[in-house]
Amino acid sequence: ITMLLNKVKFSSLTMIYLSLLWVNSLKIFCEHLPIDSLSIFIRFSARLATTSHASQMPVIIAGSDAQKKKYLGRLTEEPLMCAYCVTEPGAGSDVAGIKTRAVKMGDEYVVNGQKMWITNGGKANWYFLLARTNSDPKCSASKAFTGFIVDADTPGIQIGRKEMNMGQRCSDTRGITFEDVRIPKENVLIGEGSGFKIAMGAFDMTRPPVAAGATGLAQRALDEATSYALERKTFGKVIAEHQAVSFLLAEMAMKVELARMAYQRAAWEVDQGRRNTYYASIAKAFAGDIANQVASDAVQIFGGNGFNSEYPVEKLMRDAKIYQIYEGTAQIQRLIIAREHLGRAKK
Repeated sequence: ITMLLNKVKFSSLTMIYLSLLWVNSLKIFCEHLPIDSLSIFIRFSARLATTSHASQMPVIIAGSDAQKKKYLGRLTEEPLMCAYCVTEPGAGSDVAGIKTRAVKMGDEYVVNGQKMWITNGGKANWYFLLARTNSDPKCSASKAFTGFIVDADTPGIQIGRKEMNMGQRCSDTRGITFEDVRIPKENVLIGEGSGFKIAMGAFDMTRPPVAAGATGLAQRALDEATSYALERKTFGKVIAEHQAVSFLLAEMAMKVELARMAYQRAAWEVDQGRRNTYYASIAKAFAGDIANQVASDAVQIFGGNGFNSEYPVEKLMRDAKIYQIYEGTAQIQRLIIAREHLGRAKK
């Protein structure tokens, strides 16, 4: 994959990507990658949109000018990757449950702990790492964690095996262990104790692009199902002319359009300079669900062929599932939406 990225001028794509982050057009960019070729999307979105952007965003929103120049600037000049090291064996949705510790020693922090499900884990050149710096269990999450930029070649970092996942298998997903890893204080984002706020703030910016990717996958599934329905014949006519199939396609089309509107609203809120937590979670939850529903319906329209790996829709169905899990599960999004909704109602 790295060779492929080099051949297609990967650094130019990264330049475009980082530029789009600033003007908030990234959401549309992420959606259209999977429409023409899901294989391209999985390579570039898994390496750019759904992972690199997650690790880039903390630096974009909280990095100093020197940090941005050193770590984001390099991404536009070389085919480099980054990864988001937050999830742990005992802390997925429960980010506050992170056990990885960072202890300050002089001008450095010494990190020990284990991360899991880290996409780009074996390919990244640097990581955004969230670690606990306050050992007091009574310390609130908003003050207990610190965000770090960590070079992947730092001594003490051990990279695990590549996981074989249900879908999006081009994604390089691994566990990463940190054993006495020394990080210079210059690589702290904002300051000690600011990590949780940075990580949560980054999600407001990264969830809409994930929703856009899910919408693009749903659009691809709809396109494949529509084309098939206009070719496949039963009972003397193409199946698109059967009301049951045409109504199913209509439902799929409605869902795709609504998912598109959801992520665009979340992006628009950012353009207006407003906090978009509410709309980002709505877009992420809704588009993730829609991707799964539409992909499943596409398999149904393909019938027995849809269950066969020689046809594209079974892969779409497998690839869709992760959209209900990463960047905050569908259930976590609903908790956020409910909290935001009730908070507005009480004002």
